Amino acid sequence: MSSTVTSPSGRILQHRATKNTTPHDDAEAKVVRVKREKEQRLTENREYLKDANVQAFLKAIAEAEGGDYDFMYGAIKGKKKDPWRFTDFSTHPGPGCHGSTASGMYQVTKETWRDHGVKAMGLTDFKPETQDLIAVEMLRSIGVIEKIKAGEIADSMAPAARKWAALPEGPGRGNHYPPQPYVNYEDFIQTYKNFGGTVK
Repeated sequence: MSSTVTSPSGRILQHRATKNTTPHDDAEAKVVRVKREKEQRLTENREYLKDANVQAFLKAIAEAEGGDYDFMYGAIKGKKKDPWRFTDFSTHPGPGCHGSTASGMYQVTKETWRDHGVKAMGLTDFKPETQDLIAVEMLRSIGVIEKIKAGEIADSMAPAARKWAALPEGPGRGNHYPPQPYVNYEDFIQTYKNFGGTVK
């Protein structure tokens, strides 16, 4: 785009616009927008957490992984004075046995906690509800949360098995990370049903 301008001396000057600019949010507006997005995501995930099939699926994951809300990697159910348990839920507990940060009910690593808890929902603690919400966010991130709500469990297994090594990829299939141990599909489904889940 160009226009002509006459100078005081009578010379005709050409003015050319070299680029168009798009207004950007100022820093404060961006912070507010990001905060609202995190709050919205948190609200939505709390709603998903109320669904009976989602609850059953999460409990079946926890059974397969052998986790509990106060477990660091290496903790064993029923073991007294287990050194790999934690009591401070104010943040992710960090490394457990052999340096692995997989912790809690769903064996969530510190990196996953940052990505799916802190960045996605603004959660900075590691309380039981936070662990549940992070697992929901993980299922959303791989696109299976609506399938689980609908009881389409077989179709949900392969993506979920990429997040949790103890899960099978589906009927008649192993896990995604051999040689790590895993539960077979029939046992997973039975556990899921025992916790009130339905299968379509």
